Amino acid sequence: MKITHWQDCEDKKIKKFPYREQMNDVVGTSVRWLSEFGDDGNGYPEYGLRLFTIQPGGQIPIHNHFYHQTMYIVSGEFECWEFDPDTDELKKKAVCGPGTSIYIPSMQPHGMKNTSDSPSTFLCCICNVYDKEETV
Repeated sequence: MKITHWQDCEDKKIKKFPYREQMNDVVGTSVRWLSEFGDDGNGYPEYGLRLFTIQPGGQIPIHNHFYHQTMYIVSGEFECWEFDPDTDELKKKAVCGPGTSIYIPSMQPHGMKNTSDSPSTFLCCICNVYDKEETV
């Protein structure tokens, strides 16, 4: 068992995030890794729980990733976006506040923006997915 207090985890600013071989600007966003386990072979954990803080007007642009993720809004309000995986056109937009969870399947393009007047937070749990042959 490992016990960690969120304030003891380094608050790392995120400046860029890759999407379709381009590095896009991330605005006013930081992350604290509360827990992580394993290595997916690309330097990312197989499982992790993160606490994100996004400043007012800050945003995470369109991106996708191999792992599944579930976000749980702790404070503030976010406009969350889902994009078409073929055209990158906006498919769905939702305003999400405290107590809301958002599931993002593997490789689904998505992004979000803090629409609050104060720093806002969400927990994000990630878990890598594998082919059925690899899960034996």
